[in-house]
Amino acid sequence: MRVAEADESLTRVFVVSDGTGDTGTATVRAAMLQFQSAWRLRVFGDVRDVSEARRVILLAAEARALVVFSLVDGEVVAALNLEADRNGVVAVDLLGPLIAKVAQRLRAEPRHQPGLLHGFSDDYFKRIEAVEFAVRHDDGANVRTLYEADIVLTGVSRTSKTPLSMYLAQRGYKTGNVPLIPQVDPPRELLELDRRKVFGLIIDPSTLTTVRQARLRVLKASPATAYTDAEAVVNELERSRRLFARQGWRRVDITGRAVEENASRIVEYRRMSRNSES
Repeated sequence: MRVAEADESLTRVFVVSDGTGDTGTATVRAAMLQFQSAWRLRVFGDVRDVSEARRVILLAAEARALVVFSLVDGEVVAALNLEADRNGVVAVDLLGPLIAKVAQRLRAEPRHQPGLLHGFSDDYFKRIEAVEFAVRHDDGANVRTLYEADIVLTGVSRTSKTPLSMYLAQRGYKTGNVPLIPQVDPPRELLELDRRKVFGLIIDPSTLTTVRQARLRVLKASPATAYTDAEAVVNELERSRRLFARQGWRRVDITGRAVEENASRIVEYRRMSRNSES
């Protein structure tokens, strides 16, 4: 019974877009901040045909979700609204009324062409390319093409390399990451990189030990290993610091800081380094 009641109190919102869904997502987040209630967002991007619009409405009816859409194709909008009416789904049109008012003001006919916001944006394609690069160069993969990166992160296990890489990629930086493994030499490709590209991640030893212990619990592995041994963790971090100093890599202490904050610091360090040596 308690589960059902909690489920009823959760507001579900479906964002439907003919592009990435960024516009609808930002608008919904801004609106929901005005309410002290639990909510969950689901994004349906690249919805550009009638059948897909109808499918989303059926899913929304099943989930009892509010639908917020930013579609510009008249036929798709009409189909979505009709299906919403049939199924008792509340659907909010973000762009339609505004486009109509602009058309009236300009005395011009809108193009009704989907995906214009991101479709021809150099920044959008740059971010897509950066994300693909980060996926291909995660956790030491494809080191032979690591020289193409804008930023390379390295550090011992569980120093937030992958989350940071993906966040930086979302900001348009092609980012790779390479783990430092005990008793294994770092790859030559990493050592030969422009030192301004590489950032060594460090963390408080006790924090790292706790993080690793939690990881082993999730994996249901034995906690009594060198991976979580306090002295071994200290030695591992010290070796990484010596490597960073030897290579001239900037150290970034991630202890107690959010991914967003660490990413901003890395971007700023990168800018300062390039300015000082240009």
